[in-house]
Amino acid sequence: MTRSASSVAGFTAAGFVAPDHGGLCLDTVLPAVAGSLGVVLDDGLESRVAQRRLGLPDATRVCVVLVDGLGHQMLTERSGHAPFLRGLLGAAQVLTVGYPSTTTASMGLFGTGRAAGRTGLAGYTVRNPATGGLANLVSWEGAGPPEQWQREPSVFGQIAATGVPVTSVGPAKFAGSGLTRAALRGATYRAAERLADRVDTALFELSAPGVVYLYWGEVDKVGHQHGWQSREWADALNETDRELGRLARSLPRGTVLLITADHGMVDVDLRRLVDVAGVPALAADVALVAGEPRAVHVHAAPDRSEAVLTRWRATLGDAAVVASGDEAVEAGWFGPVADHVRPLIGDVVVAATGRSGVVDSRTQTPHSLQLRGMHGSFTPGEMLVPLVVVA
Repeated sequence: MTRSASSVAGFTAAGFVAPDHGGLCLDTVLPAVAGSLGVVLDDGLESRVAQRRLGLPDATRVCVVLVDGLGHQMLTERSGHAPFLRGLLGAAQVLTVGYPSTTTASMGLFGTGRAAGRTGLAGYTVRNPATGGLANLVSWEGAGPPEQWQREPSVFGQIAATGVPVTSVGPAKFAGSGLTRAALRGATYRAAERLADRVDTALFELSAPGVVYLYWGEVDKVGHQHGWQSREWADALNETDRELGRLARSLPRGTVLLITADHGMVDVDLRRLVDVAGVPALAADVALVAGEPRAVHVHAAPDRSEAVLTRWRATLGDAAVVASGDEAVEAGWFGPVADHVRPLIGDVVVAATGRSGVVDSRTQTPHSLQLRGMHGSFTPGEMLVPLVVVA
C-alpha cells in the first residue's frame, strides 16, 4: 500500500497536484471508450466503471483527439484564441495526468490505462538497466524492442481483438515507431501530416463503426520553442481549435467525440535552470542523470545514494522537491511499480517547482537547454488537462 504523494516533504507546500490514478485521470479515458463500445477489458481495467465516471453514452463510433501539450490552465487562460473549445469548457472535466507529466509517460498511461511504474515509460530519457546508458523513449534510441520494454497490454489492442475497428491517425514518422508500438499497439495506422488532412482521414474512417484516435503535436512543439504565453502559441491553438470545430460539426450522427491532452506546460525561467555539470555538489557521486529538466532521475554511484540525496536537497532548496527513489515509489508517484521497472527510477527523484529546472549539459543538447516551455513536474499547469466530450 502506498502513502499519498503529498507525504513527501515539500509536496504540498510546492502547490503540487497528485495523480488521480484510476479516477479523474488520463488513464481512465480509453477504458471509458471501451465501456461506451461495450468492450470488457482484461487485467482489472473496469471499462463500464470508467464509462460512468466520465459520463460517456453508449456508442458505436468514438473519436478520441489528443492535443499534445494542451494543459487545462493554458486553454482556460488563452481561450480567447479557441472559440470552439471555449464554448465547451463549462461542461468539460479536468483530469490529472501521471508523473512525470511528459509525453512518454502520458502515452503509456493513456494507451494502457497503467502508470509509469507498470509501463516503464518513466521519462523522456531513463537509464537502461541492460546497458547502464540513457534510453530516449521518444526517439526510442537505446531502449531495445518496445514490446519487451513496455509489457502491459494496450487498450487499443484489446478493443481491436473484439472485432471493433481501431484506427490511429498521425504523422507518417510515428507509424511503427518505438513509442507507438509500446503504448498504442493494436490500432491500424493512417498517416496524415497537416491537421486538416488528419481531420479528413478521421471523418473517412468514422463512416463505419469503430474507434478513431487522432494525434496533434504542433501545440506542444510551438510551446517548447516559444512558450505557451507567446503569440506563436496562440496562433497554433487557434488553428487547432478551428479544425477541431470542423471535426465536431462533420461527425456522423451518434458519434462520441473526446478531446484531451497528455500534459500541460510551464514557461521556465532560463536563469533558474541549474546545470549539474557546473555544480560540483550536484555532480559528485552521480553516475547518470536521466529524465528531463522538470522531472529528474538521479542515479548515484554505488553506496552513495544517501550522500547524493542530502547534497541535492541542500543545493536545490525550494527550487525542487527532492525525494529518494524509495520515497517516491512508496508515495505512489509512479503508481504501482513492477520489479522490472524499479531500476529505471532514480536513486534520487527531483520534481521542479515554480519555473525552475535541472539540466545536464554533458548529455543534453544545447538546443534542449534553451527551450522556453517545459513540463514533467507536479504543478497544476503541467498536471491538469481538459476532457471535452461532445455527444
